[in-house]
Amino acid sequence: MARAAKVSLPTVSRVANGGAGVGRETQERVRNAAQVLGVDLYRKNKAKVIGFVFSNRDMLHPFHSRVLFGAETYCASRGYNLLFVPFNYSADAPARELRLPQIFYRHDVIRALIIADTNSQNLLELLGQEGIPFSVLGNNVLGEWRPEEYDVVWFDDVQGAYEMTRHLLLQSHRDIWYVGNCQLPWFARRCEGYRRAMLEAGMTVRVSSLDSEKNEETGYLATKSILLRDEPVTAIFAGDDSVAQGVYEALREYRLGIPQDISVVGVNDVLARVLHPALSSLKVFPEHVGKQLAELVLNRIAHPDMPPQHSTIPTQLAKRQSSHPLTLPSEVVNRERAQETP
Repeated sequence: MARAAKVSLPTVSRVANGGAGVGRETQERVRNAAQVLGVDLYRKNKAKVIGFVFSNRDMLHPFHSRVLFGAETYCASRGYNLLFVPFNYSADAPARELRLPQIFYRHDVIRALIIADTNSQNLLELLGQEGIPFSVLGNNVLGEWRPEEYDVVWFDDVQGAYEMTRHLLLQSHRDIWYVGNCQLPWFARRCEGYRRAMLEAGMTVRVSSLDSEKNEETGYLATKSILLRDEPVTAIFAGDDSVAQGVYEALREYRLGIPQDISVVGVNDVLARVLHPALSSLKVFPEHVGKQLAELVLNRIAHPDMPPQHSTIPTQLAKRQSSHPLTLPSEVVNRERAQETP
């Protein structure tokens, strides 16, 4: 193998043990030679650690803390430890210009990666090129990418947003606004589900989108924009529970009751019970998302040549006190029952 790669035996050994001190092109030559010769370069790798990569965020969102918990619990059940690894990079940089943390190459330390939080195609492409096994949370990948090439877990927030909007429509709401930062893919997908439900019902699509790094600020300013323009509104669909926090603040500033004046619903169900009144929200089961991410990456370790795996987790409505029908409750119950599938 050393002869085929035109390197020394110590260089092959260093690549097999993580590549410390070996240039990227040389590592690639060694790996290519191993593949051609049918040699498992990492057959002695007994590492029982999975890296949980937390990308491009300054703080851990409550949703991702629960994803982390789910992944850690599953890994522990399989005899693996989970190592938390923050990593910031530019979504605009070409893949080959990214500089991965050296520990990613230490196959004797980290066996594979779970890619969580905000990511883009360039990182996924580079990990694939470097032969680093990983699974990725598809909901949070920015821009154009190729999910068919990777092991991906999704939660179905598009269908969930559709069902949440249908819930508000069945409560006789017509002037329903969607609030979020639609420049981000997760808010845009939920807006897609909202839009589909509104158009099917023949209702006007009403979106207040605001670009802010803070979700609470997005909810607050987007709601104030609706109220300042004196737009018709009986319900607000916040694209995230933290956005709903800002919605609550703006409505209270205008002395509007929730849900007496305006109903509010959210997504993620991580802050729903903290808010008052308790927020109706879309449950996305983050612990199960983490479990699936861990399961997929451990399957990849066991079966490196199998086709890419995809898993989609359904969502569930959690109806609480923040949403209220505009007609008598009995009429709403009858309407919802009429819509149920036998």
